[in-house]
Formats: sequence, C-alpha cells, structure tokens
Amino acid sequence: MLRSLKDLEGYAVAATDGALGTVANFLVEDAGWTCRYLVVSTGTFFDEREVLISPMFFRQVEWGNRTFHLALTRKQIRESPGANADLPVSRQHERDYYRYFGYPNYWGSTGVWGTNAAPLPILTDLPVAEIPLDIDTFDDDPHLRSVKFIRGYHLHATDGDVGHVDDFIVDDETWQIRYLVVSTGSWFTGRQVLVSPLWATQVSWEENTIDLCLTRQEIKDCPEWDPGAPVNRSYEKRLFDYYGRPVYWDSPSIPADPRDEIL
Repeated sequence: MLRSLKDLEGYAVAATDGALGTVANFLVEDAGWTCRYLVVSTGTFFDEREVLISPMFFRQVEWGNRTFHLALTRKQIRESPGANADLPVSRQHERDYYRYFGYPNYWGSTGVWGTNAAPLPILTDLPVAEIPLDIDTFDDDPHLRSVKFIRGYHLHATDGDVGHVDDFIVDDETWQIRYLVVSTGSWFTGRQVLVSPLWATQVSWEENTIDLCLTRQEIKDCPEWDPGAPVNRSYEKRLFDYYGRPVYWDSPSIPADPRDEIL
C-alpha cells in the first residue's frame, strides 16, 4: 500500500520491552529514492536523543494503532554504534550499524534491500565477525538525505517552475519513494500533483532543485489527484498511461543510480 510520509510522522515506535519514542523524520537514500531509516525521537528514554531505525528491524506494523513494533530491545538500540541521527551518515556508519545487529548490508547486491525487494527481517546464525561486509562495493560517501530537508525543494519543468516538494508517497512494503507530492502554488490554483522521482532528469542537492522531463502543461493536465484518498493502482495506471511511462510494478530491476545526474 502507498502511504504519505507526513502521515507516518508521529507514529509510536516500540521495542520488544517497551516504548521507544515517536517517528520524527526519515532518511532517504539518493540512489533509487528508497527510505532507509526512520528517525525516532526517544524523548526521556535516551536523554532526548534521536536514533535511526531501519525497516529491516520491524517485527509488526499496526497501521490502525499507528505503531511500529521492533524486533529489538531498548538496550540493543541504546548500545548500537553511532545511533545518533545527526547527518551526515556515512557508509562506514551504516556498515557498523548493521554489523552490530548481525544483519548484512543492503547495498552491493541486486535487490533494493540486499538480495530482497523488501526489507524483510534477515535473521542469521553467523557470528557478527563473519557477517559479509561487501568490501569490494564499499563507498564511504554519505548518500542519505533528510526528508524534512528535501521538502521545499523547487521543481522545474522543461519550460519553467511548477512548485515545490510538499510530501512523499512511499510503498509500505519496499519503502521506495514512488511519488513526490508537488504543491503547485498560485500558477495552478494551488493544486497538488504527483510525479515520480524517476522522472527527474537532474537533482541539485546544493541548489535544492529538481528538474523534471515534463512540461508545465503536461503537469497541469495530468489526472486529478485527491489528497484525501489513498493512491490506488487504478489511479497510478491512469497517471502512467497519461505520461506514456512504463509502470514500476512490472519492472523488478533497481532504477538507475540518480547520482550520475546530481550536481
């Protein structure tokens, strides 16, 4: 199911032995637009600290009760290496993080999450020292972006501005960002529209802009989206048909790395 990241902010997060805190933010990897971590505000539990929680550590999600249940104890989270959510977060940090929990890295393989398309819990009996580290593909550069920071990025069509990023629509199984919610402002009667991040031709993290391979008129005439209703497959089909783009659900491969286009 597709969900708004704004709506997921404030969800409770519970360890196996009690409450941990609430979701305050998300970190998205700039390769493939995948949400890799929840940023959890722990309040008084960890001296007002924020910690990173990977969807790989979910035990259960109660959407009705707005709670993420983790397969981790509070002690495990408290003692995890470099758990502070302050950016930048490097690959070195992530490697140590997953190795501590006894999980393989998600990068350096063919799937979005290691060998899997979704962040399924990967339980292993290997001693921590024997967890594969993917040294040959190791890249120490930080590639994680704060969702709160990307909100407000200006989007440019091929012939002018179209608005700014207001929200993100995420697939709650793969945790890939399927759509950017674009607030069009005064040029288009304040409407919100959906565009896929894969339709971006260029992202400038320095200038806070995203260039789209679409015209303003194309965006203005796209199938109307109701922000108050869930994004369903019927609407997605109409949207992709309108833009003449192949649908993502028939393509199992990982999208090309957009860092090739980043300024």
